[in-house]
Amino acid sequence: MRLFRFAAVVIATPLLATACSLGSTSSSPHAGTSPTSTNPDAGLLTGTQLSAMLAPASWFPGGYAVDPTGSRNTGTTYEPPTTSGSLPCSRLNGTAWIDLARVGPVSFAQNDYIDASTSEEYAQEIDVYQGGGAQQAMTALRGLATTCPSFTDSQTSSTVTVRYQNGPSLGDDGLTFLLSSPAWAAGTALEAVRVGSAVITVLYSGASGNGTPQATSLAAVVTRNVQSKIKS
Repeated sequence: MRLFRFAAVVIATPLLATACSLGSTSSSPHAGTSPTSTNPDAGLLTGTQLSAMLAPASWFPGGYAVDPTGSRNTGTTYEPPTTSGSLPCSRLNGTAWIDLARVGPVSFAQNDYIDASTSEEYAQEIDVYQGGGAQQAMTALRGLATTCPSFTDSQTSSTVTVRYQNGPSLGDDGLTFLLSSPAWAAGTALEAVRVGSAVITVLYSGASGNGTPQATSLAAVVTRNVQSKIKS
């Protein structure tokens, strides 16, 4: 289960607070099942494995520090692939925006890094799905281009415009959302990349620009890490 906190704006820059995904501490219905063809989790990466594939602290620029409250993974077991209910478009303005796909993963890992002096933030997450769940999640996220063209930022009471574009050219599939508001000092970039049964999502909220170069750089690192361990 994920806990979500809305963005907090500092000096008119959208600081996207951590959407804390709670790691699984109890055995799931699939835990301990023998890896046979009847086990839908057979061969899927666990949260512990995914955590090691996130970009390390050394990758982030000086001044950034990990937010310990936002570092979560599902451990060595799997979660039931439950589907979330209806969620508001404003969930795009936070680190667990993958939840808007409404396709339940069986494992995940996430964390985010914040520069406290500038309110700039990077966030990264990897979710793994049974069967065709990863493809379904990407299709659902693309649908947000139609269903979520804008939303209201509760911190600044301003309208946030959501712009969709294809890419980045990473993994098996990729998409980008660019968020902008006249009340923000800069834009926020969200990118999703599918690699086989996994969907990587990243976010960058900076003090200038639209955030695309930084988000793509982070997505590329995580994508390479996942590709080294998972079949497309």
